[in-house]
Amino acid sequence: MNMITTPTLPFYQATGRECDLFETAHDNGLPLLLKGPTGCGKTRFVEHMAAKLGKPLYTVACHDDLSAADLIGRYLLKGGETVWVDGPLTRAIREGGICYLDEVVEARKDVTVVLHPLTDTRRTLMIDRTGEELVAPAGFMLVASYNPGYQNVLKRLKPSTRQRFLSISFDFPAAETEIAVVSRESGLEAGRVAPLVRLAGHIRNLSGMDLEEGVSTRLLIYAATLMASGMGVEAALETAVIEPLSDEVDVQQSLRDLVSTIYG
Repeated sequence: MNMITTPTLPFYQATGRECDLFETAHDNGLPLLLKGPTGCGKTRFVEHMAAKLGKPLYTVACHDDLSAADLIGRYLLKGGETVWVDGPLTRAIREGGICYLDEVVEARKDVTVVLHPLTDTRRTLMIDRTGEELVAPAGFMLVASYNPGYQNVLKRLKPSTRQRFLSISFDFPAAETEIAVVSRESGLEAGRVAPLVRLAGHIRNLSGMDLEEGVSTRLLIYAATLMASGMGVEAALETAVIEPLSDEVDVQQSLRDLVSTIYG
């Protein structure tokens, strides 16, 4: 769990009306669900909007062991005394901030049950262990994200949960925009970034290859950063693209062949 309070505005390149939609949802106390592939900018978008609105941001990376208590809080032993310690969701409510649940489908099912009263007109959180019922103030906002393309039967966001949120679909940006983003974030000149983005486009459009996901904008920034630091193209792509995308030898070789085609 991370809390961001810095006034610095993280860079985010809008590709549509998502910034306006976020502000409207915030102003009306509506929960928001972000859908899209890994590494396409969902988390950066939330960080950007929280800073733009001047709101404290609590980011929770959801996982299989994440329980409702991890979000709400628990009693802990401190200095020989048992004291109640708020979790990130509770703190966000008390402070009128933003709680961002990244990859919410990865969390245990009891987490979504806790969220339901916060995503309708009640806007409440019941802390069973203390008997306290929190009413979310006007400034509080609940944001969640997940990758629809990476779901399986056991990890699927239920319609009853999805329909409690406004939703925005994210995807990788157009090539021109992605070149500008990668160049700005890495410091590599746009002319050298362009082949990276072209390579990413080819990988994302591949069919019949055993890839769970295409290459993310995040990985392109990593590769470009290595290149801007003086690393050769082949080594940078091996480290930042080929190895992260697959452990399969045949798939890795196919990716190397594609790199050779793009870079000659």
